[in-house]
Amino acid sequence: MNASAPQPANVRALAAQALARIVRGESLRTVFAAAAPRLADARDRALLSNLLHEGARWWLRYDAALDRLLERPLRERELDVHALGVLGIIQLDVLRLPEYAAVAATVEAARSLRKPKFAGLINALLRRWLREREAMNAELDTDPVARTAHPRWLLDALASDWPNEVDAIVAADNAQAPLWLRVNRRRARREELLERFAAAGIEASAAASPDCAIVLAQSTDVTRLPGYAEGAFSVQDGAAQFAAALLDPRAGQRVLDACAAPGGKSAHILEHADVHLTALDSDRHRLTRIEENLARLGLKAAIRAGDAAVPAAWWDGTPFDRILIDAPCSATGIVRRQPDIKLHRRADDIARLVDEQARILDALWPLLGLRGRLVYATCSVLAEENAHQIARFLEHHADARSLDAAPPEWRNCGEGGAQNLPGENGMDGFYYAVLEKVN
Repeated sequence: MNASAPQPANVRALAAQALARIVRGESLRTVFAAAAPRLADARDRALLSNLLHEGARWWLRYDAALDRLLERPLRERELDVHALGVLGIIQLDVLRLPEYAAVAATVEAARSLRKPKFAGLINALLRRWLREREAMNAELDTDPVARTAHPRWLLDALASDWPNEVDAIVAADNAQAPLWLRVNRRRARREELLERFAAAGIEASAAASPDCAIVLAQSTDVTRLPGYAEGAFSVQDGAAQFAAALLDPRAGQRVLDACAAPGGKSAHILEHADVHLTALDSDRHRLTRIEENLARLGLKAAIRAGDAAVPAAWWDGTPFDRILIDAPCSATGIVRRQPDIKLHRRADDIARLVDEQARILDALWPLLGLRGRLVYATCSVLAEENAHQIARFLEHHADARSLDAAPPEWRNCGEGGAQNLPGENGMDGFYYAVLEKVN
């Protein structure tokens, strides 16, 4: 047995090692998927998920707190123990677990990490936090990064693009996201699905918009919900559910979903209309996810591996009537759902992403037929990736015009673009622009 591996049943020890991997650069989703099977109890898996999400969400605050609590920082030499200390404070300050139980369980986790010499240290620092946390929290609040648990570069970018909304965006980012579902209209009706949920004791409601959306009162394992196995619904935030309607696919049309994995928007397009859909993604390994998702929903598409910016390698020469570009982006609109973005994204990533977005737009525009429609979407809140990107595109393409097609209650954002900020309308941060080829 690996001496550094925690006992499978100790969820806090497992969470500490997993959080350390996230801090080193691995994605939360990947780390959770690898760690969760080691826990037999569904309640332990739920706690693991909660610890990892809150650990990533609040790392920039409570990592700084540990520096104030420890004379000799553990970050460089014992990152898993350092992460366990962060998770201990989060249990007390964020999750508000009973103090005695949280401290005792976290101390025991140090032993489960096969590092019993740190058990006393973990006990001491958590008890000191309980004694001094009012003063400690006040001190942390003097630093904008620690106060908001957001990196400095992102705070600066939000202040530049959304000076009056920074506090609201940060608050939304630091809250748990609701669980949205999209009803597969080919296999279910929203009212009937809500009745099935109610009969199973699951609290859910129909969203005012989009018209096929359901919002659950609490997050849950969706694979256990009534209707999942027969493809009655998919998980998709409300903001992302507008893509298919804005694309306006019609029966018989040729449609390209240019950055398709894992296939949620491809599926929604096929639920809308009987079209000839090509689902394209540059990552060959992610094509399996598209195939699995479409199969569960009873849908079919031509699934291709290829770089959207290099059509010569995969395009057959026949124009498309509709093109969806769900562009690679900073993902700054979905921080509440993927809080590890705050740890992994860097300021210098933005210029690279903007260049990639422009390359895809320029490469795919010639593939669109006359009077065809292209929808450009990102889950970003940064103007450079959104309104500025589309303004540059329109400046260099005389045969393109923007259509004013904002979803209800979204912000108009220059050149016909529409922006939803995180938490607005209960949805993620998202941007859309709808372009038509006019000659």
